[in-house]
Amino acid sequence: MGETRHTRVLIIGSGPAGYTAAVYSARAMLNPILVQGLQPGGQLTITTEVENWPGDTHVQGPDLMVRMQAHAEAMGAEVISDYISSLDLSSRPFTAKADSGTTFTADAVILATGAQAKWLGLPSEEKFKGFGVSACATCDGFFYRGKEVVVIGGGNTAVEEALFLTNFATKVTLIHRRDSLRAEKIMQDRLFKHPKVEVLWNHSVTEVLGDETPLGVTAVRATHVETGKTTDIPCAGFFVAIGHAPASELVKDQLELHNGGSVKVEPGSTRTSIPGVFAAGDLTDHIYRQAVTSAGMGCMAALDAEKFLAGH
Repeated sequence: MGETRHTRVLIIGSGPAGYTAAVYSARAMLNPILVQGLQPGGQLTITTEVENWPGDTHVQGPDLMVRMQAHAEAMGAEVISDYISSLDLSSRPFTAKADSGTTFTADAVILATGAQAKWLGLPSEEKFKGFGVSACATCDGFFYRGKEVVVIGGGNTAVEEALFLTNFATKVTLIHRRDSLRAEKIMQDRLFKHPKVEVLWNHSVTEVLGDETPLGVTAVRATHVETGKTTDIPCAGFFVAIGHAPASELVKDQLELHNGGSVKVEPGSTRTSIPGVFAAGDLTDHIYRQAVTSAGMGCMAALDAEKFLAGH
């Protein structure tokens, strides 16, 4: 049997929201425990250049997260490398079970589990995952040096991935199901000006094609959304960048959710439908989804938790 540990504040997740919540709750003498989860540092660890973090004209995403963790620990937060596999919010203290066998009990919980990449849901995509199909250009772009790649999506993520891949690939084809992108204008300008990038409008990817031995991608089949005409685009790598889904599996049957799985909070606060449980960052924010807004919500969650605990 693993040990049982009690804390006044348990923070689940380790992106900007989680670490900021840890800084503030540690400064409030609440001795928080932060459990990092499967991807310590969250989505920023798979982002290279961050140009919109105030105070840094540009900073590497992983470096920023290392600094945030160090800051939280310097303030007195305990950061644990583990994964919370189940969470019981039916009574206080709340109970969380970790993969390591440790059970955590907590008077208040701050959820900062973020979001995860969405996939197309094609059997062929699943088959080639890790063998030419990826949702992270910064993780896997290096493998496509001197090769052609395809990116699907139309938002900031897709444009960032496409631009990043131009550092390695000879050609990057961006496929989008509409006739215009949702990405910020400055990002679109960079994309359209880049000599290595070609955009294929009004198409969706309906199949990933490849070799069996060794397993690897050779092309993607793009289908015109109106005519149904298909085109095979040769590539060695296929990057899916169609957005992110909130990582709310832990609480989906316990807390009120909305907008495709985001945890619902009271307007202007981080309070969820269960008193003593707070949510911050991409888990609850389906609109802004920025590192700086996540950090701001982490601060709010810690202050909300401190106020809650003072009254109990």
